[in-house]
Amino acid sequence: MDSKLKDKSLDSLFEAILSLETTQECYSFFEDLCTVLELKSFSQRFQVAKMLSDHKVYSDIVSETGASTATISRVNRSLNYGCGGYDIVFSRLDAKKEKE
Repeated sequence: MDSKLKDKSLDSLFEAILSLETTQECYSFFEDLCTVLELKSFSQRFQVAKMLSDHKVYSDIVSETGASTATISRVNRSLNYGCGGYDIVFSRLDAKKEKE
């Protein structure tokens, strides 16, 4: 992680998120924490990342998500040169689906 980001208050936020146990708890916490626009932006970026990892083309991603090509490019840069966070989540979600 970039050392500019790491601090006690961010650690505390992440610990709070890790304490959530259900989707409903996530809804409650994130609706209190974030604006609707912030949550929709997070969700859109996550969907873009998933589609990029599934090798979808930009034009399909734009039409399905409404994301700008600039947003898609930023997410693509994170997928290719970031910290691997998306890969961790996608791998765990895939493993969970396989168990079900």
